Amino acid sequence: MTDIEKTIEIEVMRYHPEQDASPVFKTYRIPYASDQSVLQGLQYIKDYIDGTLSFRWSCRMAICGSCGVMINNQPKLSCKTFLRDYYPGKIRVEALQHLPIERDLVIDATDFINKLESIKPYIVPREARSLEQGEYLQTPEQLARYEQFSSCINCMLCYAACPQYGLKPEFTGPGVLALLHRYNADSRDGARADRMQIVNAEEGVWGCTLVGYCSEVCPKQVDPAAAVNRNKVNSTLDYFLRFLMPGGGESG
Repeated sequence: MTDIEKTIEIEVMRYHPEQDASPVFKTYRIPYASDQSVLQGLQYIKDYIDGTLSFRWSCRMAICGSCGVMINNQPKLSCKTFLRDYYPGKIRVEALQHLPIERDLVIDATDFINKLESIKPYIVPREARSLEQGEYLQTPEQLARYEQFSSCINCMLCYAACPQYGLKPEFTGPGVLALLHRYNADSRDGARADRMQIVNAEEGVWGCTLVGYCSEVCPKQVDPAAAVNRNKVNSTLDYFLRFLMPGGGESG
């Protein structure tokens, strides 16, 4: 049988909080092609079968991070996940776990955005420089300290994978803590002391229980678990240095 004759079933979670008591699942049968993504499958449903289906997407290139969903109970980018990975079985698509649902597969990212903004996710210059002084330079070794953590695309898959965030939503969470580490480890940045208050807080790194699934599901090979572990060390050093050095320490 050629691809043009094949079909595949996609079971999609449907939920309108303002009118539904709980989510329900609806099954759609669509044409199968081995080069099609799950996102394209959802787009086919919306374009040709049920225009009321709601989901997010933008770039279709695993860069924007907006198309994250649960696919057969695993957090994945739907644009980077292909129908061929599940054919001939049925695919179940749900909204990301642990996050409020606005409608169908669309989650409310307010909590994540608030936490992201709280860490100052940008470089706060360690020292002021004029345009005449030129750019802030770094060595390759300085870049290597934070480079992998800068690849985060804010897709929130790690939040759907994190059991601790599911149990305690006040936990800052893996993605935001990884980005916090990215800026604290940057030699050009001067806001480390402010961010360490978040690291040291009860809902900071000490809320992590070291499951590590956040790193497994990251589509950009960021390692949030490693960032959290490094900052547990930094938090411990920060605690002791406050007693040894006037004004606190600057552990790296």
